[in-house]
Amino acid sequence: MCVGLSARVVRVSEGSALVDASGARRQVSAQLVPDLEPGDYVMVHAGAAIAKITEDDTKQADDLMEELLV
Repeated sequence: MCVGLSARVVRVSEGSALVDASGARRQVSAQLVPDLEPGDYVMVHAGAAIAKITEDDTKQADDLMEELLV
């Protein structure tokens, strides 16, 4: 099973991005998603931002993960 996590972009530089996923910050590849800016939301999988998502998408993804972990 593959799981992607939603995260907010904190900083972007030279093909990578620092993202915050529920307080956990990590550096991920931003090569697959052009024009990322701080404040954008992304789906992260296997150390790479794979798609821009909306804030509503983020809330839905977080709610679903919470349901699965209960």
